[in-house]
Amino acid sequence: MRTLSAGAGSQLLPVTWPLGVACAVLLAVAALVAGRGGLGHGRAVLRAGVRAAVQLAAVALVIAWVVRSLWASALFVVLMFAVAVRTAGRRTGEGRAGPGGRWEWAWAAVPIAAGVLPVLLLLAVTGLLPPKGLSVIPVAGILIGGALTATSLAGRRALDELRLRHGEVEAALALGFEERDARLEICRTAAATSLVPALDQTRTVGLVTLPGAFVGMLLGGATPVQAGAVQLFVLVALLAVEAVAVTAVLELVGRGLVGGPGGSR
Repeated sequence: MRTLSAGAGSQLLPVTWPLGVACAVLLAVAALVAGRGGLGHGRAVLRAGVRAAVQLAAVALVIAWVVRSLWASALFVVLMFAVAVRTAGRRTGEGRAGPGGRWEWAWAAVPIAAGVLPVLLLLAVTGLLPPKGLSVIPVAGILIGGALTATSLAGRRALDELRLRHGEVEAALALGFEERDARLEICRTAAATSLVPALDQTRTVGLVTLPGAFVGMLLGGATPVQAGAVQLFVLVALLAVEAVAVTAVLELVGRGLVGGPGGSR
């Protein structure tokens, strides 16, 4: 096992100064293209890259200590959840007025928790997830990340659709629809497209991409069958988590808890 792991590790990118230079050049190219190419995200790309470098450096220093304690690992997962909620809430509500005249970002906790908690509980109850930080943190991080993406995309697309098609919402209300049903009738299809990235990843796994969990297990010495089984579980779990998150977001939008009752205007 040790021989295989060492040999596998030697195939990874060496952490030397050329790697740092390559990262800097690629980030500069991405920022330049995103900015000068008319995408309008040049500075956002640059900030994201620098922020990622700082955060990864901090996590690299902290993670070795955190995984030694289950309680510390649990607190780290709570921190990840809180950051995901804040990010999804702010991202979904950019430029939109919600209840009380602003976006109630805390509502993002509902879809993220609804998708992630049942899966983690299932893994814990069945004993599939060992009570160790080195196991809990990566699995929780993958699931929370998927829920974050689905919540952000579904919320933005649902509210954008309501804003663009507010006349159709008014028409549905005139026909006797309840406000919740009228809003959902208009925005459900747009929000549902948030599942497309997860569906594409699952459909093309092994043919177009080799996901991180699969490659990581192979490099760690697992057999291809073991790596494939774990990756299959991750993909299926993400589909479940994201489907639940999108459904929860739609319910919040339909009830006016996200975007407000007048969010379609």
